[in-house]
Amino acid sequence: MEKKKVLIITQEMDPYLAITGAAKIANGVPKQMFESGMEIRVLMPKFGTINERRHRLHEVVRLSGMNIIIHDEDYPLVIKVASLPGARLQVYFLDNEDFFKRKMVFHDENNNFFEDNSDRMIFFCKGALETVRKFGWPPDIIHCFGWMTSLIPLYLKTTYKDDPVFANAKVVFNVFENEFKEKLKSDFTTKLAISDDIQKKHIEFFKNADNTSLLIGGAEFADALVVGDKLDTKVKSYVKKFKNKAVLKLSSDEEDPVMRVSEFYRNIWAN
Repeated sequence: MEKKKVLIITQEMDPYLAITGAAKIANGVPKQMFESGMEIRVLMPKFGTINERRHRLHEVVRLSGMNIIIHDEDYPLVIKVASLPGARLQVYFLDNEDFFKRKMVFHDENNNFFEDNSDRMIFFCKGALETVRKFGWPPDIIHCFGWMTSLIPLYLKTTYKDDPVFANAKVVFNVFENEFKEKLKSDFTTKLAISDDIQKKHIEFFKNADNTSLLIGGAEFADALVVGDKLDTKVKSYVKKFKNKAVLKLSSDEEDPVMRVSEFYRNIWAN
């Protein structure tokens, strides 16, 4: 029997970066799935806070060299890799000097939200999917962790809908508590349309350009949801409307979220 393939796309992961409790789940799920005999690949941004020497990152030349276009601007994509401690798994890091060299994650030293966070998100989402295409590795499940991955379900249902690499993939999106109060730049909704397949009706879900709308947009286009218990009121109401999507509810004091997420994957495959 052919091994199932699981792709984790996350903005954080222990031990490289831990902003919320999702970082531990992002670490534990691929380990558990790998140990159960599945093929796993993990992609995340190479934020400047990640110590390359300590974590033994090195560039993957055969994967680097692509340019990611955002609204007619070209940005080089560099791919680096490291072995996940305690597992025989590789984590691929997407890097770009303009977006990820700085030694802060989403806010500067004065706690100001970076003006280019929207561009960084678009670069990461498009770059992640282009990297998987370059792998030539068709995942069965794509699990997106964090608001920075919220455009991936949209892109997979529009721009990449006819790509054979993603033809059989089910997209799981985490809907957890809001992580920022600011708004993305006003040109965000213009720039997120990376192809003509993305129409006004798609962009409408993201139009407020805040954390709430990103979660709503990600949830709308995903096939299945992992939902936390500390949701924004609007997000909570919106998620309740889904009757035909598989939903896993996790509480903040969950004893074994990793096992429950793994079982959730198996239920998705079974249906």
